[in-house]
Amino acid sequence: MNTTPSKTTDLSKTAAPADDPEKSTADAVTEDTTATTGPDGTPVASDPFDEAEALDGAEGDDLEPDAFTGARHGVGAGATAVVSAALGIVALTGAWSGRVAAERETLLGQIQTAGGSNAAQQISEIYGDAWHATALVNGVFAVLALLVGAFVLARPAFGTPATRPQPAWIRAVALAGVALGTLGVLISAGMYFDLFLSLPVAGTPAG
Repeated sequence: MNTTPSKTTDLSKTAAPADDPEKSTADAVTEDTTATTGPDGTPVASDPFDEAEALDGAEGDDLEPDAFTGARHGVGAGATAVVSAALGIVALTGAWSGRVAAERETLLGQIQTAGGSNAAQQISEIYGDAWHATALVNGVFAVLALLVGAFVLARPAFGTPATRPQPAWIRAVALAGVALGTLGVLISAGMYFDLFLSLPVAGTPAG
């Protein structure tokens, strides 16, 4: 009688390919190598600095623009536009320099007519020259207002293009300076050439 126990092979307990640790490790290495290789098959290592820059760029896009930088934009152009409007107002209302010039011409006229002159010459030297000096000074301020305002309006078309459009209030103030300057030039020209008011005429003495 044979007492040797029979050996039965259990096929269900055979190690599957997926249970093989060496094969699993090899597959993982293959996948990792494929993920870090370039188009020509050479291994490419990931750069941690590139990832940090990408994160910084994403965070920078989400940040709101700096309020100080936005407020600083157009400060020079705005100040120049205000100067243009101020010069236009001075051209219409008159300046102390115009009064000084008029008084100087009056004094010179008195000196020139002190030795004796007729009435027409006295009117021209004392009154007319002072009137023309005032008109000339006001005209200079008007021309400056016109030129400065036109420069502010034309500045964005020249030089390096600005990253932001010119604010509307700057254009409005510059337009006001141009309008006041133009009006001041017309009024000063009319005053200088006696278009609005002519010089007084001395009456002919009765003979």
